[in-house]
Amino acid sequence: MKNKILVKKAVCIMSGGMDSTLSAKMMKDEGYEIIAVHFNYGQRTQKKEQECFDLICQHLNISQTYSLDLDFFKHLGASALTDTKIDVPVSGVEEGVPITYVPFRNGIFLSMAAAIAEKENAELISIGVVQEDSSGYPDCRETYIQAMQNAINLGTKDETNITIHMPLVHLLKSEIVTKSLEVSSPLKLTWSCYKNEEKACGVCDSCRLRLNGFEQAGAIDPIVYE
Repeated sequence: MKNKILVKKAVCIMSGGMDSTLSAKMMKDEGYEIIAVHFNYGQRTQKKEQECFDLICQHLNISQTYSLDLDFFKHLGASALTDTKIDVPVSGVEEGVPITYVPFRNGIFLSMAAAIAEKENAELISIGVVQEDSSGYPDCRETYIQAMQNAINLGTKDETNITIHMPLVHLLKSEIVTKSLEVSSPLKLTWSCYKNEEKACGVCDSCRLRLNGFEQAGAIDPIVYE
């Protein structure tokens, strides 16, 4: 009787952005079967992000996907990403926690990803948080993600043991661009703009961070800007 081959699975939270796409590509290259999870939470660029997620999954040959619709954040408001009455800042001089921070978003995403991971017998959750060169979001901190990992394992079955992997947490955006090019992550299919869905605005915090990363890496961003 042949021994059963155990398949290692990773639940990858994928926004359609360059960070989470690289994280998923790295997990795939390490031999994990990817279960891709995407959240539509009423963000301004929801349609574009879903489109990018679908194309990226096709490109990476990911067959098992979850696209989850959440109206909670839209009702909550309190963020320029989900409340159209709040302008997305374009000055690049915002201090403290940005108005684009969505309250406890990653905590809710990780909780839902944990439920999927337990159901699918996945040993790992991958999330593309970046601490060193991020926009100052508190839910992107390594210590916070580690605390969530502990909480998840306390709140699941005894035989469940989930690791939350943050392969990019200490990278600069320029290093993420360089790594993406090294492993052939599909940068042209990713989206970072907080404001637009057709052509990236180039002036919101996320666009500035992305463009600066490409410039410092000595590379050209393949997406279209206004």
